[in-house]
Amino acid sequence: MQKTVTSIGEILWDVFPEGKKAGGSSMNVALHLHKQGINSKFISAVGHDELGKELISFLYDQNFSSNLIQVADLPTSTVEVKLDETHQATYSIIEPVAWDAIELSDEAIETVKKSDAFVYCSLTCRNEKSRNTVLSLLNNAKLKVFDINLREPFYTINTLKDLLNEADVLKVNEHEIIYLKDELALTGNTDEQLLKQLSHLFNIKIICLTMGENGACVLHDDKLYHHKGYPVKVADTVGAGDSFLATFISSYLIGYPMDTILDRACKVGSFVASQFGANPNYGDEIFD
Repeated sequence: MQKTVTSIGEILWDVFPEGKKAGGSSMNVALHLHKQGINSKFISAVGHDELGKELISFLYDQNFSSNLIQVADLPTSTVEVKLDETHQATYSIIEPVAWDAIELSDEAIETVKKSDAFVYCSLTCRNEKSRNTVLSLLNNAKLKVFDINLREPFYTINTLKDLLNEADVLKVNEHEIIYLKDELALTGNTDEQLLKQLSHLFNIKIICLTMGENGACVLHDDKLYHHKGYPVKVADTVGAGDSFLATFISSYLIGYPMDTILDRACKVGSFVASQFGANPNYGDEIFD
C-alpha cells in the first residue's frame, strides 16, 4: 500500500544571480517524496501576490496538490542564494513571510493523523504562529522526522531542545552537529560517539549525519552505518540535503535494509548537487 508523508514548512523562491527557482527545504522534501512514489502532502502558506500564484502554478506543473497551502496576509517568501567558489550555498532569508503564519486547521490535523510520517524543521519554527502549529501537529504524528535545518539567526537552543524531544528520526549536517556538541556539552570525539550521545539524550531512534563530499552516516539501533558518497561535479548544494532526507524517508518506509537506504539517499543527494537548483527531474532510473 502506498505510504503517506506530510511535511510542513517553507515554500519560497530561491533567487540566484541568473534568476529564481522554486524552493524551500520543506517543499523540496515534499516534492522529492512525490517523485519517489510517496503520497506526499505539504502544509505551508504563500501571500496574496504574484509570487505566491507562481508557486501554486509550479506545484500544479509538478502534479502536486496545493490544497494544504494557505494564503496569508504576508508576502510570499524569497531567499537570496549566494554560491562560494566551491558552489556551497548561503542564504539571506527575509522575515516575516507567509510561511511564518501557518494556521492550525482541522484538515491539517486529520492529514497528519493519517500519515505514516510527519516532517518538520527548525526554520519553520522561528516565529510563534507557525511554531505553535508545528508543535500541535506533532501531537498527532506517528513517525516524527526532524530536519534540523539551522539557518542563522533563526533558532535558539531551547526551541531546538523542544523539537529534538519530539523526534523519532533526525537529520543533521557536519556543521549542525558541531553546534549541538557545543550547546549541549556533548563530550564525544567521533561522529559515532556524538550521535550516540544525542540519541540517548533525546531518545531518538535514527540519526542521519550528512557530510558533503565525505558522504553520510546513520545511527540506527546503536549501530553506525557509513557511506562514502558518490563523487560528482557540484553545480550547487541547494536542495541536496533535502533530497537525501526525502529518499531516506521513502526508502525507510518501503522497508529497505539500512545499508540500502543510505546508498539510495546518497545517490539522489549527489545527483541533485550535480544539478542547478533544488528540484531537477529524475525517475526510478536514478537508483539503477
